[in-house]
Amino acid sequence: MDKDDITCDLFGSIDELSATLGLVRAEGPSVPFAGIILRIQQELIAFCADIASGSATISSEHVRQIESDTERFEAELPTISQFIISGDNRLSAMLHLARTVCRRAERTLTTYCRTRKNCPDHADYLNRLSDLLFAMARKAAECRLP
Repeated sequence: MDKDDITCDLFGSIDELSATLGLVRAEGPSVPFAGIILRIQQELIAFCADIASGSATISSEHVRQIESDTERFEAELPTISQFIISGDNRLSAMLHLARTVCRRAERTLTTYCRTRKNCPDHADYLNRLSDLLFAMARKAAECRLP
C-alpha cells in the first residue's frame, strides 16, 4: 500500500486519535473518564482491523454505547449558550484536540467509504465519538483537577 493511499491516511488518523486519547489517560488517576477512554482506544484497534480485513467488528451496538455515554454526560451539563473555546484546563483542551482529530478521521473515512466500500457503522461510530469527546471536554472543563 502506498503511503498516500486513503487507507493508509485513515489508519494514520485513527492511530493519531488513539494516541491523543492516550495523552488524556496519561493525566493520571484523577481523569474522571479513563475507563471509557481505554474502551474507545480498544475499539479503535478493532476499527482499524475491520478496515484492514473487511470485517465488521464495530457495530451498531458500539454506536449505541457511545450515544448512551454522550447522553449521560450531556444530562449533567448546562445548555450551551455561547461558542465553546477550549483551554479551561489541560484535560478539557486535550479532549477538544481528540475531538478535532476524530473529525478529521471521519472526513477521511467518508472518502474511504465512497471509494472502497460502504461502512455505515464505522462512519456513525466516528461521528458519535466526536460528540462524546465534545461532551467529555465540556464535563472536564467543570472539573477541578490537580
